[in-house]
Amino acid sequence: MVTGAYPPDLGGVADYTAAVAAALADEGAEVHVWSAGDEPAAVALPVGVWVHRAAGRFGLVGLARLDRGLDRFPAPRTIVIQYVPHAFGWNAMNLGFAAWVLSRRVRRRDDVRVIFHEVAFPWVRRPLRHNLLAAVNRAMAAVLVRACSRAYVTIPGWVPLLRRLGAGRLPIAWTPVPSTVPEDAATATVAARRAELTQGDPTARVACHFGTYSPLVTRDLGPVVRGLLDRRPDVRVLLLGAGGGRWRDELADDRADWQARVIAPGPLPASLVAEYLRACDLAIQPYPDGASGRRTTLMAALANGVPVVTTIGDLSEPVWSNGAVAAAPAGDPDRLTRLALDLLDRPDRLAELGRAGRRLYEDRFAIRHTLATLLDEP
Repeated sequence: MVTGAYPPDLGGVADYTAAVAAALADEGAEVHVWSAGDEPAAVALPVGVWVHRAAGRFGLVGLARLDRGLDRFPAPRTIVIQYVPHAFGWNAMNLGFAAWVLSRRVRRRDDVRVIFHEVAFPWVRRPLRHNLLAAVNRAMAAVLVRACSRAYVTIPGWVPLLRRLGAGRLPIAWTPVPSTVPEDAATATVAARRAELTQGDPTARVACHFGTYSPLVTRDLGPVVRGLLDRRPDVRVLLLGAGGGRWRDELADDRADWQARVIAPGPLPASLVAEYLRACDLAIQPYPDGASGRRTTLMAALANGVPVVTTIGDLSEPVWSNGAVAAAPAGDPDRLTRLALDLLDRPDRLAELGRAGRRLYEDRFAIRHTLATLLDEP
């Protein structure tokens, strides 16, 4: 696997790559992960994965080093690229990386496969300079679809764009992203987290958000959280993720009475994230392009049986309209707020949503589905 990030690097792609690599090793595959860095020696992980942080910043020197490292392994080699344009440096415009991937197919006859987590920056009206990024991203993707024997997408919404960029009859399979946090938190530890969040008040309700708190998300999340805090004195809000503390300070800047009711523990190990999630009554997960199979934060809530309020948008798959989540249209925070307030008064409905979300996760998104797709030969 070639990836722009791998733990302890932060981010969904890093966590996803680690989860898939470990699962493949569990199936008996010999898995080597190549990532950014200048470390001279590979590190063998207990899960049976070798990590080579030797690709530099994916410039000429790093790619030459990567070439030499891969060539030490006997052919036939299968190379899986975990692709997000910005993960390979050069301000997300690393055409040299895309050309290198094609060269592995042409010169070395490697079986190259690309998992498109994202494809390209969208065209925009302004600022116009962002359209240079959009154009270069499309050129990179066009090279990659010519380099690979099979492509995978984290959402079906990427398929039409890849076809327009030259994928033709290339096999493209949907490999949604599984949860990257555990699903087996102990009852006792979850109870301890719950007591911590409610400060021992058995009548308190806990709503949470798990994410990075980008402005595109907080644009919808902010009104919902403010609405809950204003209208429900019994509500505590948990902000999971690395940006939670910063956003809490913005959110509660002029409301001293909110300080104790908004909890932001900062970056946490995956096991603690799972414990905190399970201690919550409701997860509020708006996305500007809608809920989809590429959202690891959404998957974490579903896998742990947490009832979810989310958004339906341009990139949402049909499964999000089957009742397993409570959903409002993307860009409608008022409706999202009404959904959250209504659910907090309906514990039976919350329990039903939690079970339905868990079933949806098992049926469509659990990692065994990803493995089955990756190991399926054309």
